[in-house]
Amino acid sequence: MISYKPFYETLFKQGKTEYELIFHHGLSSNTLHRMKKGKPITTATLDTLCFILDCNVSDVITYVPDDSEER
Repeated sequence: MISYKPFYETLFKQGKTEYELIFHHGLSSNTLHRMKKGKPITTATLDTLCFILDCNVSDVITYVPDDSEER
């Protein structure tokens, strides 16, 4: 499962808000809603977030294995 916990930590460390991402950088509020709910986002959105926050992908998402899933 993909977790967006690093995104919120990065946002906090940089002193940025979701409001700023939406109204100053044009990020969709729907995108932030999807992230809050743990839903997928596109790699283009991931690229945009990394550009806006001047960070690495690992500062936005992380993979958390789901022990209940067998592959």
